[in-house]
Amino acid sequence: MNKLKVALLGGGSWGTSVASLVAKNTEVSLWARDSETVAEINELHTNEKYLPGAKLPSRLKAYNDIGDTVADIDVLVMGVPSSAFRSVLREVRPHLRPWVPVISLTKGLEKDTNLRMTQVIEEELSGHPIGVLSGPNLAKEIMAGQAAASVLAMEDTTIVKQLQPLFSSGLFRVYTNHDIVGCELGGVLKNIIAIAVGMGIGMGAGDNTRSALITRGLAEITRLGTALGGQAETFAGLAGMGDMIATCVSPQSRNHHVGVELGKGRHIDEIIESMVMVSEGVKSAPAVISLAEKHGVEMPLAFDVYKVITGDKTPRQIFKGLLRSEVGAESEPG
Repeated sequence: MNKLKVALLGGGSWGTSVASLVAKNTEVSLWARDSETVAEINELHTNEKYLPGAKLPSRLKAYNDIGDTVADIDVLVMGVPSSAFRSVLREVRPHLRPWVPVISLTKGLEKDTNLRMTQVIEEELSGHPIGVLSGPNLAKEIMAGQAAASVLAMEDTTIVKQLQPLFSSGLFRVYTNHDIVGCELGGVLKNIIAIAVGMGIGMGAGDNTRSALITRGLAEITRLGTALGGQAETFAGLAGMGDMIATCVSPQSRNHHVGVELGKGRHIDEIIESMVMVSEGVKSAPAVISLAEKHGVEMPLAFDVYKVITGDKTPRQIFKGLLRSEVGAESEPG
C-alpha cells in the first residue's frame, strides 16, 4: 500500500481533508484550480479559505497542472463539485494510465443528466475500477483529529480491500461495502432533507420536529434509493442514516446552513452568494425530484424543499406540509 501514488483533484474542505488523511499513509498529490490555494498548501501547509486553522501534512504537495498531478499515479480521487465533475474528468483522461481506480467523494447529481458521479466516471473513463467514499464526515472535525467513520464502496472486493487502508488513518475508520448505488445516493439525498431540517430550525422548531423530519426523510431517501438499485440496509448504515444525522444536526453542514437561512427568510440566491463552498443539496434538488417522478416514488419533504429553492413557495407556506396533517401508517409515504 505504501508504494501507491495517489492524486486527489479538488482543493475544497473535504478534498483537502481526504488528501491529508491519505498523506499519512502514502504519497499524494493534490490538484486545485486556484493558484493561490496551491501556493499556500505548498509553502504554508494550510488552506485557510476552506479549513481555517488546520495544519496540513508537509508531505502533501499541491499542483495547478492536472497532467503533472496525475502522472504515473495508481489511484485517482475526485473531490470536485458535481457541476465541474465531467469537465475535470475530460481534462484527466489524456494523462491517466489504464485501469487506475477512480474514487468519488462528491455527494451530488449531474445537472440535466441526473447521473450519479460514478455513472459520469463510467462514461468518461470507461474500463477504470470505480468507487465512492461516503459517510458522516465533517471535514473540520476530522482535521481536528476527532473520531469518525466512512464507507468505501466498490464492486470489486479485492480492490476495495487493497484501498481500504489507504484512507484509514488514526481515528478515521473506513469500512467496505459493495453497494455503490446505495452509498452514493445516501450521500446525495440526505442533503435535501438537511435543508428541510434547517428550515425548521431557522423558524424556531424544536428537537421533536427535527427528529420527525430526519426520520421521515430517511424513509423518503430509502424509497428512492432502493427504487434506483440501492440496498435498503445501506440506508440504515454510515452512508445513509449516519450521514443524514451529521448533516441534519451540525451547523458545519452547508446544506443545514442553507435551510436555516431560508427559514429565517433569506432568499436562496443571497444565501448561495454568501457561501464559500457549494451546497450540493440545492444543485441536486431538481434532479432528485425528476428521478422521484420518473420512478413513481413519493417524496413530500424533498418536493417541498424543491418548491422553496425554486421560489415557488416560502418556508412558512410549506412548513406545516413538512409534517402532513393527514397521515396514514408510518410505513406509508407522507
